[in-house]
Amino acid sequence: MTRPGLSDACDLPIGRQLARWRVRRGLTQQMLADRLGKSKSWVDKVERGVRALDRYSVIQEIAEVLHLDPAVLLGNRRPPPTTAPGPDGVDGVRAALVRHHHQPHSTVPPEQVRRHIGHAWLTYQHAHYAPLLRALPDLLDAAHGTPNLLVPTYRITAHLLIKLGEADLAWLAADRAAATATDPTLTGTATVTVVQALRALGRDRLALTAALTAADTTTNPPVRAALLLQAALAAARTGDNHTTHDLLDHATHLANQHPTDHDPHHTTVNPIAVRLARSLAAHHLGQPTHAVHLHQQALRHDDWPRLPAEHRAAHLLDAAHAYHHTGDHTTAARTLTDADTIAPAEIRLRPHARTLITEITRNGPPTAAVTRLATLIGLTR
Repeated sequence: MTRPGLSDACDLPIGRQLARWRVRRGLTQQMLADRLGKSKSWVDKVERGVRALDRYSVIQEIAEVLHLDPAVLLGNRRPPPTTAPGPDGVDGVRAALVRHHHQPHSTVPPEQVRRHIGHAWLTYQHAHYAPLLRALPDLLDAAHGTPNLLVPTYRITAHLLIKLGEADLAWLAADRAAATATDPTLTGTATVTVVQALRALGRDRLALTAALTAADTTTNPPVRAALLLQAALAAARTGDNHTTHDLLDHATHLANQHPTDHDPHHTTVNPIAVRLARSLAAHHLGQPTHAVHLHQQALRHDDWPRLPAEHRAAHLLDAAHAYHHTGDHTTAARTLTDADTIAPAEIRLRPHARTLITEITRNGPPTAAVTRLATLIGLTR
């Protein structure tokens, strides 16, 4: 028999559950923030429900600080599935990373490897994740021993693994890229990827420090701009509004000075990319309505259609989360299906998308398109 009040407590919003257990543990908001590496403002917004707490890894970290099982914070909610059926191939990439110190059985000419790397980036930009995942083990083996080829290979490996929710393995690949780099520009581009992996792991303060340190040493303006953008997104995750906007302004200045489509290091920094980052940063800061406004402005930018399919679909997924957090579940669903039209793998293979689809289906009868997506990725029985 359920004890009186227990069911009601389990039904509390997760922010109120957090506040309840924080007080029970004798912690102030500032004390909890310090232990989590967040700001007091971040904790306050989560507790008031202004900021969504939708990453299970962060919920686990909070539960650890409060000496709880994550299920206590979640109450009657079940965490959304964090892995999809997805494409086969992650184990092959893991094996290729493990044997990084072994010499390959045969040598592939550097020019051929360079062409394969170029094709891999194009495959990524078109969001063809399954074939890229299958190709990566051979590409990692072929690039072995040539640092200027191995760095971009490790980077694209990390980027794809982040998409697939394999953040720990992505960090390993990104760290290998940074360790392999032999010149400041390669080191800077590798650090961009390291910071993205750290952000995916929820290590936002460490990500911020790494990005700023690298930005201070690189002389390549687009690479510096990319590092500042990543630093801004990390700062936003910590709730630091002033630092976030200061870094975004610096990145905007650099992007406007070099508004070129030439992107040899695959940093994707240009004025439209900075606009999209501003929207995402606003959402991270617990300002979903402002994030939606910035998103709508960005869609009217002349350069929006020129972005790679992966970038556009990824942004629409982020925008769908923002719409959802404003309570506009209908537009969230429509934005999600728009992203699926542009790049199906971005929606069907990413845990980030699964989380949102799960939430949308919980908030009332979903649209036919969302129901179809939920069926395709195995969220419905």
